[in-house]
Amino acid sequence: QIQLVESGGGLVQAGGSLRLSCAASGTSTNYVLGWFRQAPGKEREFVAAIYWSASSTAYADSVKGRFTVSRDARTNTAYLQMNNMTPEDTAVYYCAAKWRGTTDYVHWGRGTQVTVSS
Repeated sequence: QIQLVESGGGLVQAGGSLRLSCAASGTSTNYVLGWFRQAPGKEREFVAAIYWSASSTAYADSVKGRFTVSRDARTNTAYLQMNNMTPEDTAVYYCAAKWRGTTDYVHWGRGTQVTVSS
């Protein structure tokens, strides 16, 4: 059974940084770990993803150059380093997993709140 637990959210000023962690259990090298976010009144949106085996990455245009996704295979933990943050980055951030080659993320964490003050 796959379990995902996010941590590292909090309050940060505009221009600041935060690093989110996603502790994964039950996953394998055939999985893709994704980060999503949902702001109040908005739909959930894709932020970034990493292929667990090859460490290939993908980013939403809105975060390219500011956010970096990585993973530590030894500890089964994925990270989302967020730099130069803006109030528009305020949201609940979720970690999710899917089988490589499939479309839908089927395993989700409970999320962690990130608030960026202006």
